[in-house]
Amino acid sequence: MNRIPLRTLACCVLMGLVTAGCAQAEPPAAQANAPAARSASAPAMASLPDFTGIVKKNAPAVVHVEAKYNGQRREPRTQAGMRDDPQMELFRRFFGMPMMPSPEEQEHTSLGSGFIISSDGYILTNNHVVDGADAVTVRLQDRRTLNAKVVGTDPSYDIALLKVDQSGLPAVSIGESRSLEPGQWVLAIGSPFGLDYTVTQGIVSAVGRNLGSGDQPYTSFIQTDVPINRGNSGGPLFNLQGQVVGINSQIYSNTGGYLGVAFSIPIDVAMNAVQQIKDHGYVTRGQLGVQVRGVDSQIAKALNMDNPRGAIVGVVQDGSAADKAGIQVGDIITGYNGQPIMDAGDLPPVVGMTKPGTRVPVEILRNGKKQTVQVTVGEAPHDKTGASGNDRSPVQSGSAALGLSVRELDEDARQQLDLKKGEGVLIADITGPVAARAGLQPGDVVLRVGQQNVGSVSAFRAATKDVKPGDTVLLLVRRGDDTRFIALTVPSDK
Repeated sequence: MNRIPLRTLACCVLMGLVTAGCAQAEPPAAQANAPAARSASAPAMASLPDFTGIVKKNAPAVVHVEAKYNGQRREPRTQAGMRDDPQMELFRRFFGMPMMPSPEEQEHTSLGSGFIISSDGYILTNNHVVDGADAVTVRLQDRRTLNAKVVGTDPSYDIALLKVDQSGLPAVSIGESRSLEPGQWVLAIGSPFGLDYTVTQGIVSAVGRNLGSGDQPYTSFIQTDVPINRGNSGGPLFNLQGQVVGINSQIYSNTGGYLGVAFSIPIDVAMNAVQQIKDHGYVTRGQLGVQVRGVDSQIAKALNMDNPRGAIVGVVQDGSAADKAGIQVGDIITGYNGQPIMDAGDLPPVVGMTKPGTRVPVEILRNGKKQTVQVTVGEAPHDKTGASGNDRSPVQSGSAALGLSVRELDEDARQQLDLKKGEGVLIADITGPVAARAGLQPGDVVLRVGQQNVGSVSAFRAATKDVKPGDTVLLLVRRGDDTRFIALTVPSDK
């Protein structure tokens, strides 16, 4: 065996390639074959992408976002509500802010990224970057700082549309996220830790990823290995054509830092929300009116299925689109409008993207037989104010101020949760930032408001009718087998 001197080997390791100095250690046979080896490896090296052109063209359209909060600061989702839940803690937002600021702190700044989507000053970022801010500014690559108005937001998609009073701005090109495939190169530009115009690259690891935390049930994320950290939030994800295909939104981490997995909101979803915000001031979503869970191996065995797939219906809401179409408890939804449904998490995103009133085919298994049911999709409850930040929504009181809507629990749901008659109401939708920041989710069950037990919608409304801006309300909430108290603070109107 030919041995390479240690000093020469160190040179090779440090340089990461065979240099002239390292080459002297090659045996004669290897030297004779070196030109052929270099020639064989040249195509592989040439195929690696060069991102400089994409960066030069698009960096001027990427902005640094600063959101300021005066007085009582908001509490981000990762610090409120279900923060002790390990699953919720893993899927952290990455704010550019101290995790535990002192109570005496009177002003707070959240840092993030964004990008210009049209030359007349519209900018896209994440809702969690600007949620509840008193003032928002953006800094351009040429160091100009502009005041930004929050035109509208959508917490469920984690989208915020900003507008600056400026024209002739550089804008990104919008691509199609649905054409992405695992293995494709992607590139991020943003401000991690406040370091403007940082460029990182990687590949698409997976598409259509449902996080499973319930935090954003309507979003099927793009999973990448692009290194992103706090401050990248809201920044663009580019393909090799220099088109934006996603918005960097979340990381998978138990430390708050990048650990090799990141998630981006598909640009198709984001631009749909942008258009609705421009047209109506809020985002509408389709709704079937069912509660579903995944079909595991035990359920599949009990139902004599060849393999576990689909979403089994556990609850059908009275008068809902599913109820009117004849969908029943125990049906297994295997397809929606031509798209396969392999798991429960696949259903909410495709239903949410459907325009209410649209008639779509839904494929089901009932008693082992395939059927197709035509469903006229309903409309999910939503917050029609749509705006936040420095464009404040009207002051709300009562249950509306808590940012959630509830409905009655049926007997099947009570049995599943081991609840007695007259215990609890089901959270049907998150309609505002107060409940969203606290980590509440559709499907949670509210058992108590303050010291009052609630077992009906009327009881819940009576218990919350006196809630006003500035109040803090304590809820007892059941999620699966976990029951805990959650405090919701309604922002003051001052």
